[in-house]
Amino acid sequence: MLIITMPQAGQTMEEGTILNWRKAEGDAVEKGEILLEIETDKATVEVEAAESGILRKILCPEGLTVPVLSPIAILGNAGEDVCNAILAAADELKSMLAGNPDAAQAIAQTSMSDTPCPPGTPMGGERAAKPVGPGAALRASPAARRLARERGVDIAALESGSGPGGRILTADLERAPLAGRERRRPLTGMRKAIARNLLLSKQTVPHFYMRTKIDATPLRAFRREQQARFPCTVNDVILWACAQTLREFPAFRCRIEADDVVEVPEISIGIAVDVEGGLRVPVVVGADRLSLREVAGESRRVIDAARKGKLEAGGRAVFTISNLGMFGIEEFAAIINPPEAAILAIGAIREEVLVEAGAMRVGHVMTMTLSADHRVVDGVIAAEFLRRLKELLESPDSPDKPQTGTRE
Repeated sequence: MLIITMPQAGQTMEEGTILNWRKAEGDAVEKGEILLEIETDKATVEVEAAESGILRKILCPEGLTVPVLSPIAILGNAGEDVCNAILAAADELKSMLAGNPDAAQAIAQTSMSDTPCPPGTPMGGERAAKPVGPGAALRASPAARRLARERGVDIAALESGSGPGGRILTADLERAPLAGRERRRPLTGMRKAIARNLLLSKQTVPHFYMRTKIDATPLRAFRREQQARFPCTVNDVILWACAQTLREFPAFRCRIEADDVVEVPEISIGIAVDVEGGLRVPVVVGADRLSLREVAGESRRVIDAARKGKLEAGGRAVFTISNLGMFGIEEFAAIINPPEAAILAIGAIREEVLVEAGAMRVGHVMTMTLSADHRVVDGVIAAEFLRRLKELLESPDSPDKPQTGTRE
């Protein structure tokens, strides 16, 4: 017999939300099979069975958020007496959820009728026709549950859905009347993580900002030239140039740990990516060792994975790029992602009249805003960093070989 607990998928994970049970009570489970999907503060994770057996009891319904290491199910063998284990696990779970009465009520509504517990055993009885709180999500599709959380809709208030057996689908939520009602919804794990990390950043990191405008005409021409050879975006070129610049300026690869300044040798760069319900930062590891072609391929791969809920190398970045140019935003200042020392905000490439040696011409410009941690980066170093980055982007060259050199 095995008590299945909410896994801790990362050192900073404190709780997880059960999105979808892939197995039902009574189903056979093979070791390594996907048992359920959970949502953490950073990604959607598939949880594999650690042992083979029968899923004897699901303690936590879909949609419920519980602390890590909380018991969520019982895996056992056919005919094995698991009643005492179920009752003990349920008591432990209710104790861990003592500060969340809605969640505790959802657990209390969990059916015990499919377990070999004698009639009248505490927590026994018939499954409630309409579970309350998070348990109401049992009769809705996973997509409908997510949409309900985003819109602040109480699924239990909907009488039935258009799916099989009255199952509530996203289309039913689209038709749900919302006019004149205040919309309230709990923060998702992802939004909690964003709120916690960025609040910590603004409260504890002394930000300062520098802004520069580059002549983007050579950048656009260079990108078109490379695009003819392999898939490549403007953001790929910027990431490649940032990697080379970071090699020259080790201050941007430093972080504060207690009373020490720690310099990170690996130049890994995060890319702020908009995903459903929030923001994720996939990381291109060892970006300074990659050619532009390799940067473009790896960037595309990690972004695609992040949008599918798979976040790789989380926490390994020393620097992040946030690009809102595709939305027409000319310039903005981004918040540093701790424990990194800086973040670069990229605006849209746009046409402007440029003046050179007293003569005017129409060209393309792009604004970059650097947010830096003044504890490890001084103003002069930041200015030199931006100047060097501007040089690389205004005269891009040798994309097939990473450059070398270090500047203190």
